Amino acid sequence: MEIKRRKFQGVLNILSFNRHFYFFGLAVLGLLFLSRFFITWNETIFWIIITAFLYGLIMPLIVSAYVYDFSGYYDFKWLNLVIQKNAYPNIIVNINAGFDETSFILEKHFPGAILKVYDFYNAKQHTEPAIIRARKVSQTYPDTQQVSTAELPLNDKIADMIFLLSAAHEIRSNKEKILFLKECHRICKTDGIVIMVEHLCDFPNFLAFSVGFTHFFSRSTWRKAFAHAGFSSFEETKFTPFMSVFKSAP
Repeated sequence: MEIKRRKFQGVLNILSFNRHFYFFGLAVLGLLFLSRFFITWNETIFWIIITAFLYGLIMPLIVSAYVYDFSGYYDFKWLNLVIQKNAYPNIIVNINAGFDETSFILEKHFPGAILKVYDFYNAKQHTEPAIIRARKVSQTYPDTQQVSTAELPLNDKIADMIFLLSAAHEIRSNKEKILFLKECHRICKTDGIVIMVEHLCDFPNFLAFSVGFTHFFSRSTWRKAFAHAGFSSFEETKFTPFMSVFKSAP
């Protein structure tokens, strides 16, 4: 079964899952305009503040529409940038953080492979309101297993490809990230690969998400985490200025 994506579904998801942020932003905007009845504002300063608030509310939606609705992210054409077109993996592992829009696509992309899907969401550790809302509408891939980031229920060196698609940043603790990546290293075949797609805590994403860019991690943070987990390579390919595709091998 393949999930049919609606027009602008990516940006609508962002708006829905982060609606607390937009409610707060609109409330602040309303209070700012209301304050003009009680405070004599300098017009230039007032409109600079209003413009900054509007930028912070609108720009993330514009960038999200670009990345998730117009860039071909869900067509998986970016995958050809990091693996050979004639790759025929036997076992694929897809690990998500409670919101899965990619397993059905992977199943279609690699019809001959065995697909194992895991969800590491932990209500006590991963408390972002956006994740909680996303889980309520996520369509679960059949036989998806709930797992701990410290233990994946697979034998050593069994997976040809491990996918971490816009999910690993939800592991906020650096120690937990390393433990999780060590498990990915353990189950990955000697000639296998881990493919991770992430926004980064960098200047383009600061322009896109303003202070929200701190929800992501830097390139150096990920490089160190993969190195500590035992991976021998860490290659980055840019997919749009706001998204990076990382390929690592044991």
